[in-house]
Amino acid sequence: MNIAKMMKQAQQMQSKMQQMQEDLAERSVEATVGGGKVTVVATCAGDVESIKIDPAVVDPEDVEMLEDLVLSGVKQAIEQGKAVAAEEMKS
Repeated sequence: MNIAKMMKQAQQMQSKMQQMQEDLAERSVEATVGGGKVTVVATCAGDVESIKIDPAVVDPEDVEMLEDLVLSGVKQAIEQGKAVAAEEMKS
């Protein structure tokens, strides 16, 4: 085997992986929970970009429900981003 050729291929693969990671960091996914009451947008790299909360769901007597909705939305958005990233990495 030609070591120089293998090194060149490894560098090309590393470059492609880095480019893919940069592309995924720019792509966004959106998760909506609670019947549209909470919407979370995150990058495919796992960074939460925004959280939108319908004012109708803000109840000072039931903060726990809102916390659960936000947490659920964040988890779903991150999971969707990871799924997109995993699919991209397969190729």
